Amino acid sequence: MKDTLRQQFERLGHRLVELDTILADGAIASDMKRYRSLTKEQSEVADLVGTYRQFLQRESDLAAAREMLADPEMAEMAREEIAAAETDITRLNEQLQLALLPKDPDDERNAFLEIRAGTGGDESALFAGDLARMYLRYAEREGWKSEILSASDSDLGGYKEVVIRLEGDKVYGRLKFDSGGHRVQRVPATESQGRIHTSACTVAVMPEPDETEEIQLNPAELRIDTFRASGAGGQHVNKTDSAIRITHLPTGLVAECQDDRSQHRNKAKAMAVLAARLRDKDRNERAAKEAAQRKSLVGTGDRSDRIRTYNFPQGRFTDHRINLTLYKLGAIMDGDLDDVVQGLQQAQAAEQLAQLEGRS
Repeated sequence: MKDTLRQQFERLGHRLVELDTILADGAIASDMKRYRSLTKEQSEVADLVGTYRQFLQRESDLAAAREMLADPEMAEMAREEIAAAETDITRLNEQLQLALLPKDPDDERNAFLEIRAGTGGDESALFAGDLARMYLRYAEREGWKSEILSASDSDLGGYKEVVIRLEGDKVYGRLKFDSGGHRVQRVPATESQGRIHTSACTVAVMPEPDETEEIQLNPAELRIDTFRASGAGGQHVNKTDSAIRITHLPTGLVAECQDDRSQHRNKAKAMAVLAARLRDKDRNERAAKEAAQRKSLVGTGDRSDRIRTYNFPQGRFTDHRINLTLYKLGAIMDGDLDDVVQGLQQAQAAEQLAQLEGRS
């Protein structure tokens, strides 16, 4: 381990002592927001310091085992301990390096998931419905809450467009790499000749802004329209203009919500989606500038990127950015996304490590 990393972990050790002292003072509990923030930091720092102490212990064990090699009676046991200690040291060193990689502050946030049908007509809309189900099943597996904020249904099923809010642990951090073009290859239900068609959808994953950090929207730059919600809902849907559509005039971005009977709540949700889209637009513009200097391993998040192919005849799923191919498409479409999410996170971590090593 490099001296700079050791220095960072020594500083974390001092910070842990400081946090323990602050939290031991009962007065801090009067400020619940600060108390929760410090408690969370304490837990994270304690985990890192604990891992670092394991690393130091195994280094000490390795040194002791090497000294034992000089004793013929202890040599065999010493060699076994040396092998075990070296393996542990390598593993712990990798964990510690990964733990100190720069983190995206948005990773902890909830997210808005937007799926739009693209090329392929009705088949694309059906695929958009399949993708929505896939993400909803994944959310269910993870114990997240999900809420469909708006949906434009297709005549034959599926969605022309659907916006879903996902709430839970590190939602954005797990799904942020899914933004981009998703391509499907299969025989559509409407195909009488059994020919394989290719169609596509675009997916956008946007972090939900905190209320305190939410973009301030100028009312003069907004056009707010009310309309009658479509779909299920009975007489209320047919007679009440409770659905809301908000247009941000400078950018042309639009957000709508029609899932609630309350016009006021629909307006609040649509404003939150619009703020997230504006924030996402700003992030993408900054990412595009960075990508002009250095192409990111997991893509820029550009909606035109074709990031994945879902090949149904072969049961094959491919993420083109990291050359990940899995032959378990049925399980993936049923929400088993763990291998995909972990593969993308590991690829990003490897790229970050390479960048840090290049600078050192």
